[in-house]
Amino acid sequence: MDNINGLLGGFADVITPMNLLIALLGVLIGTAVGVLPGIGPAMTVALLLPLTYGLPVEQSLILFAGIFYGGMYGGSTTSILLNTPGESASVVTALEGNKMAKSGRAAQALATAAIGSFVAGTIGTALIVLVMPQVVDFAITLGSPEFLAIILVAFVGTAAILGSSRVRGFAALLVGLTLGLVGTDFVTGQQRLTFGSPFLADNIDVVVIAVGIFAVGEALWVAAHLRRKAATVIPVGRPWLSREDWGRSWKPWLRGTALGFPFGAIPAGGAEIPTFLSYLTERKLSKNPEEFGKGAIEGVAGPEAANNASAAGTMVPLLALGLPTNATAAIIIAAFMSYGIEPGPLLLTKEPDLVWMLIASLFIGNFFLLVLNLPLAPTWAKLLRIPRPYLYAGILFFASMGAYAVNGQPFDLYLLLALGFLGFAMRRFGIPVLPLIVGAILGPLFERHLRRSLQTSGGDLSGLFGGPVAWVCYALIIAVLLWPLLARLRPSRQEGIAS
Repeated sequence: MDNINGLLGGFADVITPMNLLIALLGVLIGTAVGVLPGIGPAMTVALLLPLTYGLPVEQSLILFAGIFYGGMYGGSTTSILLNTPGESASVVTALEGNKMAKSGRAAQALATAAIGSFVAGTIGTALIVLVMPQVVDFAITLGSPEFLAIILVAFVGTAAILGSSRVRGFAALLVGLTLGLVGTDFVTGQQRLTFGSPFLADNIDVVVIAVGIFAVGEALWVAAHLRRKAATVIPVGRPWLSREDWGRSWKPWLRGTALGFPFGAIPAGGAEIPTFLSYLTERKLSKNPEEFGKGAIEGVAGPEAANNASAAGTMVPLLALGLPTNATAAIIIAAFMSYGIEPGPLLLTKEPDLVWMLIASLFIGNFFLLVLNLPLAPTWAKLLRIPRPYLYAGILFFASMGAYAVNGQPFDLYLLLALGFLGFAMRRFGIPVLPLIVGAILGPLFERHLRRSLQTSGGDLSGLFGGPVAWVCYALIIAVLLWPLLARLRPSRQEGIAS
């Protein structure tokens, strides 16, 4: 009952003319930027993060929620119309969505993506209301050893699961942890890795890291690999669904939601696995399996719902534990930290009105997305005709302005450029960027809990092993690290038995 009362209070705070206007603006900006080719939700949020600095924290988070969901929807538009996924989670949408567009059903593909996103986002946000307070109550009982183990799960999960190899994943994590160490030791007061520069004594702002790695690095990479001319866009009519399309879409929407939300709530779960599982499930359950690979509407409805439900699920560990489960969540944590707010178990206790207002704004933003994007789909398609040089020059300009606005120091621009080239190099050699961001954001928190755990035990390593939660986390870490070895040994054993 307290959950419902808190949510109603959040709606009361959001439903004012100014706040509704800001939510609408966030949805418009997020969709407009997210729909551009090569720009996923994480890059959209990172690029537009500095725009929220001039607003009060409440209105800033409302704007940010709109940008978050708007960027998620924009990625599906590029996947369907250009076959250019903005992120890995949108790859599955492109498989059937682009085939539908090429066969003259772009309007239906965009419509089932928009409505599926609304259904999944609404159900997912409702699950946040039900689940998050219970997770917070559980998290409050945990000590530093347990949080240390949970953070290690996030480290190992992001480094081992993402990317083409574990070596590349752990290399990116190491770089992120190194960036997180730059600055002044909060215990001894000694400077670390500053090379004598006073500009690095206050640590590297996570906003500069996020904008540099995502926005600048991605812009340099995409600009170097795409053609200079505008993309050829498939014509879009008025998005609509026939009765048959509705009948073939509503079950995939629900199944995709059921698959997506749990994976989003798992540290390092991400949206890639549930979108692929949703696609395989719909292909197996479909009454028209012959249409898959040629433009099956179920192949758009299910994965797109799973993608957005997973995005909603990321808010549970983000708000309750302060842990990001994907790149977009990592940037959202950077937004909280820029206002001096630390997501975690005490957030709901210290800032309950702020938390419930943010959750209420997710409902509002999700509704605005549905109302706006169905009639405005042809308008978003026209944005795809922007010439590439203008597009990426604009991205670099706004990224530079945003980084400069953080501290008002020209040094941040040099740092931004260096981080941008680092992001470009990581993409060139197939190194995932999410472990770097997670390491930079959670590295200081990991160090704090590590020191507290050792201090409580007088420096003995037994202080790292707390209660059952810590042991379960360490067991998961061992299982993830040893799984490839066990999978490799299993065929040889079977061969030995056969011989």
